[in-house]
Amino acid sequence: TLRSKAVFRETSRYILLFNLLLADTLQLVYSQSMFLLSLTKISLLFPVCAALTVLYSLSHRISPVTLVIMCLERYVAVCYPFRHSTIITMRNTRVVICIVWTFSSLNVIIQLIILHKFAYSLLDMPHIKMLNSCGKESVFVDLVSDLYDKVSTYFLFALGGVTVLFTYTGIIVAARSVSTNKASANKARKTLLLHLVQMGLAMSSTIHNSLLIVIFKNLDGVVIVQMQIFLYIFLTILPKCLSCLIYGLRDQTIRPVLMFNLSCQWRHSSLISDVPAKDKA
Repeated sequence: TLRSKAVFRETSRYILLFNLLLADTLQLVYSQSMFLLSLTKISLLFPVCAALTVLYSLSHRISPVTLVIMCLERYVAVCYPFRHSTIITMRNTRVVICIVWTFSSLNVIIQLIILHKFAYSLLDMPHIKMLNSCGKESVFVDLVSDLYDKVSTYFLFALGGVTVLFTYTGIIVAARSVSTNKASANKARKTLLLHLVQMGLAMSSTIHNSLLIVIFKNLDGVVIVQMQIFLYIFLTILPKCLSCLIYGLRDQTIRPVLMFNLSCQWRHSSLISDVPAKDKA
């Protein structure tokens, strides 16, 4: 959908959304792949699992950073409407996306260096060479790797949460101004609130394994499986789906094109003509 029309390819907020959805999709591909591997009971070599986990870490950090940038874009649009077109340009958007990927890639490089220096010394242990379950808890087996992953993740989400709260507060204050577009400010405020919920759910996913340990100790059998499914859907799947719900259903420009594509393009193409004329420009 986001590649189907010029308005999506030439508007900063939709380019940022594309980047966010790409990162979320990579995370879902990883999660589903690990789930299928666990069902088929296929074991992975430690280096393979480490590479997959580190790549997952790349997309896992891109998502919150992109969310923060999208919130800042809405903040500028509401609080500085006359400067929005000069600040949020296509060139600046591409530069910011490149910076996000570079920053996240540097984090991946640091994780690989730490793994090479510390974790590979444990490869002589039989249960480390072949992993039945691939994930952070299997890869970051040494204290340094685990500590770096937790500190960097918590710092990133804390910084993101503070930024979202700052932009949300700024938009609330701006909404009370006489010169501000009330409808635009209210819509932006609701969008940022949803992003805050989204970031909170994504942050909750970092304690997923800790919750599973508590569940295994205090529950049994069928209840454990049900709780695993619930936590996976609520903490892993739902935060990724919120982006589509926030923009795919609430955005008046995306919605008609999205519904047209979801219906396998059975409907008449006149549905796309519902896109507002000002958004086509």
